[in-house]
Amino acid sequence: MKVFSNICAFDYSWEEVSTANWRKYCPWNDKSTHVIAVDTISRHVDPDTGILRTERLITCKQSAPKWLNALMGGNETSHVFETSYVDPVSKKVTMVSQNLTFSNLIQVQENVVYHPLPGGRTQFVQDAKITAVCGGWQKLKNAVEDASVNAFSENAKKGKEGFESVLEMSRRVFSEEKQREQNNKPMAMA
Repeated sequence: MKVFSNICAFDYSWEEVSTANWRKYCPWNDKSTHVIAVDTISRHVDPDTGILRTERLITCKQSAPKWLNALMGGNETSHVFETSYVDPVSKKVTMVSQNLTFSNLIQVQENVVYHPLPGGRTQFVQDAKITAVCGGWQKLKNAVEDASVNAFSENAKKGKEGFESVLEMSRRVFSEEKQREQNNKPMAMA
């Protein structure tokens, strides 16, 4: 098993980040072109805790090395199952995802947490546990896990850049909408 870890901060409030997170894979993010579709399977709010629980299926075009893609049958489409929890009381977003495609050869368990930092910033903590479960030589398993960790590292850089553009566009759109609403309010009579 190999582990990939990543911690960074966004110069946006937790409210902005937790809201924009739902638009992470949209046309505003030109770094996530590998995401083909995001389908919401279920969504509900726990009436006792206020926690929003969402299950999604994310369909991606794989960017695995050619040798690894050939080992996995040459299929370029993969599916990831994601469960997220948005806790408005503790101001914490937790997302847990795992690969469905080729899980008999490699298992990837990713955890992401967003929580507020002082000064209106938000911390992003990501870790992924990658385990090659294919039979055979340990050398092959290590190569598969190493390639996967390298892919996570590259995707993390692109992901941060792409999410920054989504956050920037969201802030701009919400600001413009707020301004439009203020301009359309009837003036109070004195």
